[in-house]
Amino acid sequence: MRVELDTTIAQQYKSASQRARVVTEAWVNESVFCPNCGCPDLVKYGNNQPVADFYCNDCHEDYELKSKGGPIGNRISDGAYQAKITRLTQSTNPNLFLLRYDWALACVVDFLVIPKYYFVPSIIEQRKPLSPAARRAGWEGSNILVSTIPQSGRIFYVHDKLVKPKEAVLAEFRKTIFLREQKKLDAKGWLLDTMRCIEKLGKGRFTIEDAYGFEDELHVLHPENKHIKAKIRQQLQVLRDERYLDFLGGGHYKVR
Repeated sequence: MRVELDTTIAQQYKSASQRARVVTEAWVNESVFCPNCGCPDLVKYGNNQPVADFYCNDCHEDYELKSKGGPIGNRISDGAYQAKITRLTQSTNPNLFLLRYDWALACVVDFLVIPKYYFVPSIIEQRKPLSPAARRAGWEGSNILVSTIPQSGRIFYVHDKLVKPKEAVLAEFRKTIFLREQKKLDAKGWLLDTMRCIEKLGKGRFTIEDAYGFEDELHVLHPENKHIKAKIRQQLQVLRDERYLDFLGGGHYKVR
């Protein structure tokens, strides 16, 4: 995989955003493999596809691409809020490619995939409706709160212009593919929140007491649950069974 962008293919376009779209889509089409099955070629959908930009011919996974010329940041603007929530409840949302480029250097700085099974309603922020004077008055957009997605769900192909080996990308994608089997959004949300809390500890080994330290935070996220500690224990058991964690005995755990 190369990080160079061919900006010459978009010289005929006047709009900077249009040039960026053409160039970055061409790069993905030519350079990116499917993180789900490893197929070397992704196929670009025709223009104006409402949900996705690319698909894999082998495993039929869909991918949406969002590109930025600056830092990706904590949130990314997305489409209509209600349509987004509906796709999440129906499990029809695509995987998300995020690409950061440097136009002056004509290169990709960062490129990552967020697997679709990391998307739950709590990471989708509802924007204010457009004003009555706007062309689409009342339309409600959405933001994807990237900062709330666990690091394990941000799988880099390219980071700071350095390309990761294909095998490493595929291994990272497969590590949490068990989340795809969680059909209930609430159950998936609990697992993702627990994984994010473990990451906040910032250490490979931790204790059950360390995890209990997030009781108040998890209660705010899940106010309907009156037995947070028991739920934490349950989530750690699930993550152990799915080989995301190793149980070392005596209330000690290790992140794989």
